Amino acid sequence: MALITKIVHQPLQTRSFHDETACTYDIITDDSGARFLQLDTYGSVDRQMQGKKSQTVRFSPEALTQLKRIIEEKGL
Repeated sequence: MALITKIVHQPLQTRSFHDETACTYDIITDDSGARFLQLDTYGSVDRQMQGKKSQTVRFSPEALTQLKRIIEEKGL
């Protein structure tokens, strides 16, 4: 799992398109009351082990604030 605490813009060198995948989320609260957004993806439909988690990322409160600002500023 990756804990994202800061988001930095870096333009892509090449653009590629990806296949769709299932994604689930949960809100995690730590012992101090801080809330984190966790996203889990499950791989493509061609994956050998269907339904197995492929990637997990967890956004800290600070990273969530950055993500909200990026979405608002870029009109996403």
